[in-house]
Amino acid sequence: MTAARAPQVFDPGARAVFGTTPDGRRVDRVAIAGHGLSVGLITWGATIQDVRLAGYPQPLVLGYPVFPPYLVEGKSCGAIVGRFANRIGGASAFIGGAQRRLDANFLGRHTLHGGSDGTGVRLWRLVDAGPDHATMADTLPDGHMGFPGQLDVAVTYRIVPGPALEIGITATTDAETVCNFATHGYWNLDGRGDISAHVFQCDAPWFAPVDDELIPTGDPGPVSGTRHDWRQGAGMADRLHAGLIDVSLHLSDRRAAVPRPVARLSAPDGPTLTVETTEPAMQVYAGAHLNGGAPGLTGQPYARFAGLALEPQVGPDAPNRPGYPDPVLRVGETYRQVTRFRFTPGEEAGLKAPARGQAGAPSPMEEDKG
Repeated sequence: MTAARAPQVFDPGARAVFGTTPDGRRVDRVAIAGHGLSVGLITWGATIQDVRLAGYPQPLVLGYPVFPPYLVEGKSCGAIVGRFANRIGGASAFIGGAQRRLDANFLGRHTLHGGSDGTGVRLWRLVDAGPDHATMADTLPDGHMGFPGQLDVAVTYRIVPGPALEIGITATTDAETVCNFATHGYWNLDGRGDISAHVFQCDAPWFAPVDDELIPTGDPGPVSGTRHDWRQGAGMADRLHAGLIDVSLHLSDRRAAVPRPVARLSAPDGPTLTVETTEPAMQVYAGAHLNGGAPGLTGQPYARFAGLALEPQVGPDAPNRPGYPDPVLRVGETYRQVTRFRFTPGEEAGLKAPARGQAGAPSPMEEDKG
């Protein structure tokens, strides 16, 4: 396996060899740019490898300048994960008229991100690229990881005014299946070693209660009175000490027709990031598993809490949860997700966390209940 160093410039539409997979296939990198926003993409996992905004010297996402870490500590970092993002309890679900046994790649008992060969760890095809956009595609055969139906998926990354990075995902199937993709980038807006100085706000009124293995235990419940209430905005420093942040926040019971603003993230020395999406839920994960390894884009390894993953999607274990948004994709239908990450200079739109004792600002001593 070889690795070529990623270009540090973002010439719009520029392509380069980024590395080679263990079985000898080439991984490409393509750069897109516009409106002061520059993005590096690689064909492994259809991954966001780097994001830069004019006026800020630091990268805004976690990523690696060479390919090998994406096979180890950087697995799924920045990737499009699926065919079913998040977890499916018991690695089993009733799909297409039959109970399906799925790949149990999480704790040996559950399915995570579509299984051990999910789209986040596969080589996609680069089918189109221009100065401000790039499209990649993958085909998952019938029976892949236990799921029925050949699934053809494509993702288009596009820089749009704002500036914003728009991610459009479409998929079709030749047999009834489940379909739930998510972008799995980790955001760090100030370039520091962790996200403790960030402030996060999300409109979600519900969250998915889970057990110790992060499998839902029931229908989405209200965030009111829990540490999962981010509606007024909260500083990450307090919440990181209050317990694991790996939660599905639920915004609605179905996919929206057009993207709407659902969350914001800010940092004192960075821009404000606004998440706009069609999806009914969003997994929020604070990178508790990050534990050093290869140097990232800042030149330093990524430690615990180095980035915050914001993953618009349907929600965990939806195939087994009638009370969750419907993840079924049928023959003749087209799955469509549009998510935008919009950037505003920090001085214009910075968030402020409420003081301790106010709504949305729980004590660091709150018990972690999953």
